[in-house]
Amino acid sequence: MSTTPFTGGFAPATEEITAFDLEVTGRIPAELNGRFLRNGPNPLGLDDPGAAHLLIGEGMVHGVRLRDGRAEWYRNRWVRSASVARRLGEEPRPGPVHSGLDFAPNTHVIGLAGRTFATQEGGARPYELSYELDTIGPCDFDGGLPGGYTGHAHLDPFTGELHAMAYFFGWDHHQHIVIDDKGVVTEVRKIPVPGAPMMHDFALTERFVVIYDLPVTFSMPHAEKGSPLPVAWNEDHGARLGLLSRATGEVRWFEVAPCWVFHTLNAYEEGDEVVVDVVRYPKRFLDSRLDLGGTPTLDRWRIDLRTGRVSETRLDDRAQEFPRMDERRTGRPYRYGYTAATLDMEERFYPGDTGLEDLPDAAFDNTLIKHDLERGTQETRRMGREAFAGEPVFVPAGEGEDDGYVLSYVNNPERGAGDLVILSAQDFTGEPLATVHLPARVPLGFHASWIAD
Repeated sequence: MSTTPFTGGFAPATEEITAFDLEVTGRIPAELNGRFLRNGPNPLGLDDPGAAHLLIGEGMVHGVRLRDGRAEWYRNRWVRSASVARRLGEEPRPGPVHSGLDFAPNTHVIGLAGRTFATQEGGARPYELSYELDTIGPCDFDGGLPGGYTGHAHLDPFTGELHAMAYFFGWDHHQHIVIDDKGVVTEVRKIPVPGAPMMHDFALTERFVVIYDLPVTFSMPHAEKGSPLPVAWNEDHGARLGLLSRATGEVRWFEVAPCWVFHTLNAYEEGDEVVVDVVRYPKRFLDSRLDLGGTPTLDRWRIDLRTGRVSETRLDDRAQEFPRMDERRTGRPYRYGYTAATLDMEERFYPGDTGLEDLPDAAFDNTLIKHDLERGTQETRRMGREAFAGEPVFVPAGEGEDDGYVLSYVNNPERGAGDLVILSAQDFTGEPLATVHLPARVPLGFHASWIAD
């Protein structure tokens, strides 16, 4: 009997679709010229090995192309690792893989130097995609990547550099990797980190790379038992934050209370402090399980560079994930952030822990949230019980930090298909500016990017 987590909102797409001239309700802002892309795990079948764990299914990228107020096309494509290509009856794409890790990246999809890449952590290399989302092949940036890459690279909008932290369970270190705006690897630094910890994300400030060394580590006992993702909560590992100097490469470490972080909202420097805003879990991967360890909250660390102490503040105690912001403010002081609270995500990651039935807003199941961090307030946009909402991505339109749009893929239960919903960031709870009606479901997945033409 199948125990796959790929049910409900995560039920995989079963075919690749191309559709043109999509129906639109409302009016697409004319300045939105580009593609809204989102990656996520989508096993080829529920008997597939990739269907055993939510974090390891083969990647599928969904995309909508907008131009001059029209939705020109929708496409969804599996990323063709060699094994995926063969199972689809195709020839494998040429390209360098790392340590034999032929994996179809399922975590993120980004644009860099006019190219498109599906990305993944843990030793896998990025796979380059064409503009139409067909797979070109694995990429090491002309030999610049010594190993794998990450699912969460962060662009410094002021320097044009793309920063990443890469790890691999066969290493005794992590790697800080810098790629310039031409797609050339300009720097690879090794940071000794013992114990083979997993690190899904990190943070970037003007002077520092913020490293999360947290108590989820590679677990040989679980690997020997055949765990599809052999990492586990490790009480003996401890928790600390590292500030890697972007100028010198030196690292200073700061102890914090044990916890787990999948995702960063943003970080910045304020006087003698470094502020780091994250979605934080009390624990995760207990006994190598994804669904144990408590609920995530939006929290803030303040690292005092004079005393070495780290203080902790709760910004929002509701369960939420997928934090995004105006990435023109990456690494700098900012005011607004956006998160999602999705029922099926909660049931996979923290079932029974949210206490939804005790909340005054008992329908807090498929909700997009706008945070005003200056005022300490939130606006919530409820989408409906079966309207599973994906990561909210901010796209700027003017100079103001919330002068722009928020884009998200949302399931439309009445049609049994997905919509691309375009909201005004300044009228977050008002009527959508436009809703692009897609020809098929877009399963819940992971991370999205707006890639302007």
